[in-house]
Amino acid sequence: MSTDSADQDTGPRRRGGPFRFFGEVRAEARKVTWATRQEVTVSTIMVLVMGVAAAIFFYLVDLLLRLLIGGVLNIG
Repeated sequence: MSTDSADQDTGPRRRGGPFRFFGEVRAEARKVTWATRQEVTVSTIMVLVMGVAAAIFFYLVDLLLRLLIGGVLNIG
């Protein structure tokens, strides 16, 4: 039987209560690096461009498949 430190029970967990929890949340929130306005603008434009490109791509694929299937079904 192996005795890894991850498998060993370290005893009961300490409870900190809501004040400790929210204090830790605030400490973690301070570590966040927020995006600048320019980064958000560039990202938004890229999402819009990629969305339009995907819409055009799927429209063209749909059109091609519709024409191919329509041609195959009209043979008979």
